[in-house]
Amino acid sequence: MNSSFKPAWWLSNAHLQTILAKYFRKHQRIALHKSSLETPDDDFIDLAWTELPERNSAKPIVVVLHGLEGSADSHYAKGMLTAIKNAGWIGVLMHFRGCSGRPNRHGRSYHSGDTRDINFLSNWLQNLYPQAPKAAVGFSLGGNVLTRYLAEHQDHPYQAATVICAPLDLTSCSRRIAKGSSRIYQKYLVDMLKASTLVKVEQQLLPEINPSRLEKVKELWDFDHMVTAPVNGFASAEDYYQRASGKPVMAKINVPCLFIHAADDPFLDHQHIVPDQPLPEHIDFEISEKGGHVGFIAGKNPLNPIYWLEQRAPAYLSQFL
Repeated sequence: MNSSFKPAWWLSNAHLQTILAKYFRKHQRIALHKSSLETPDDDFIDLAWTELPERNSAKPIVVVLHGLEGSADSHYAKGMLTAIKNAGWIGVLMHFRGCSGRPNRHGRSYHSGDTRDINFLSNWLQNLYPQAPKAAVGFSLGGNVLTRYLAEHQDHPYQAATVICAPLDLTSCSRRIAKGSSRIYQKYLVDMLKASTLVKVEQQLLPEINPSRLEKVKELWDFDHMVTAPVNGFASAEDYYQRASGKPVMAKINVPCLFIHAADDPFLDHQHIVPDQPLPEHIDFEISEKGGHVGFIAGKNPLNPIYWLEQRAPAYLSQFL
């Protein structure tokens, strides 16, 4: 389906949408309550809440999953958590392991197809707050994780979900981000991934990783081949991409789900992201011509931009919450 999003006249360029979305919100603040969950494998998940639910609360809970190397401090996360709070709901962001400001205890990292932690959190939420309606929002990598989770776990507790700018075809996305001006984003992400991995190497959690070889890595595919794949039980980067992509399983999602995608996203390969098979009626795949990667800035006044995603996602979820 076509999107209703219309970019700000002064921000039609994909790169401006992508970069300025972060720049405009760098001073944004939201008060969050932090908590931690111990996991079955003797590790932990750090959470950030807009408010802590009462024991028997029936107030809707919306889980937010951030993107690659993101956190509760990411501009899009703060914006969506604020929108969730303003809707009268409770927002809780799940940090992927190592993304909350402290390294996790084991060498295993998070990745685009790792649904174990969101499954554990979802079951925990349902057991503790069974009366609260629940929904989920996933950004970028977190959107792919959410897609895989909803498809793999048909007994999940969510009434609806929204997936935003997700790399649903990981192979084509790794190629896309290694081309042209998108290499700027690749360098930014790879540098962060290498830094967090070297911390684990220094802590002797990843003895199989050669730090000098890791320092030479420039492309996301090479990082995934050297680190993500072997650390998480995949034979290669290509094996990881094929087994972790959300696109092949998205039709299995059994609740209303809105996918939001911009055709000019500099992180994603538009041709390979768009589904090539009909989707069930309860799944909407919404495409806008513009928007960049998790940008979607609208409005006529440059001094008062409108963050469209923070209107669209809550409006969609409100039908089911």
